[in-house]
Amino acid sequence: MNEGFPPWVVFHVPHDSVHVPPELRAQFTVSDDDLTQELVQMTDHLTLALFTWGVQKTQVVCAPVSRLVVDVERFEDDADEPMAARGMGAIYAVTSSLKPLRRPLHPAEREALMQDYYRPHHAKLEAAVSAALDHHDRCLVIDCHSFPSVALPYELACKVGDRPDICIGTDEFHTPAEWAEAFAATFRGEGWSVNLNEPFAGALVPSSRYRQDRRVSAVMVEINRRLYIHEQYGTPL
Repeated sequence: MNEGFPPWVVFHVPHDSVHVPPELRAQFTVSDDDLTQELVQMTDHLTLALFTWGVQKTQVVCAPVSRLVVDVERFEDDADEPMAARGMGAIYAVTSSLKPLRRPLHPAEREALMQDYYRPHHAKLEAAVSAALDHHDRCLVIDCHSFPSVALPYELACKVGDRPDICIGTDEFHTPAEWAEAFAATFRGEGWSVNLNEPFAGALVPSSRYRQDRRVSAVMVEINRRLYIHEQYGTPL
C-alpha cells in the first residue's frame, strides 16, 4: 500500500513486532531456537512496512512487543476470548503447534503484562480513533495482518484447500457491505484471489466504540505470506 489515505483512516498493526523484552525471557520455557522459530511462525512479518509506508505516524498504531508476549488483538478477559480455550488468549500459554510456551503466570505477572503493554496499546488506538472522530466525524480502522500459506495447528480456520492471496475480514456492525465489496474488488482488480472472512474473520475497533458507534468503520486486510516472504525464515522475497 502507499500514501494518499485520508486523515480519518487509522492503521492498526498488532502482530508485526518480534521483540521479546529480555526481562520477560524467563517466562518462556522453550529453548532459544524454538522461541526464534515460533516468532517466525507467528509474526505478521513486515506488515508495518507493507501497509503504512508514506502514512502519517499519527494514523498508525503498532504493538511494541511480539504477540508471544501479549496479543493485543485478543479480548483482555479470557471469558470473552474464544482462543483462550486453546491456551491462546491475550497471554499465550502454548505455541502455534499447541505445545507449552511459557510457565504458568502468577496473577500479578499477568496484570503487569496487561498494564505495561496491552492497555497502553489500546489507549493509543482509542486516542487515534477519537482524534479522527473529533476532526472528521468518521473513522475507518484498517486492521493489518498477514497469514501463513499453510494453516498452523492452533488455527480455528479451515485447514484444507488452497488459501487466497488476500482475506478481507468484516464486522456486521462496523463494516458496511459496500466497503467490503470495494476492498475485495480492488484487490481482485490487481489480479489477486480474495476471500471474505475466510480463513480469518472479523475486524477490530476500540472496545469503547464496539457495536455502539457507527461512525467507526473497520476492515481487516490479511495478506498471504507466500506473496512477499520466505515463510521458513520470515525474510522478504
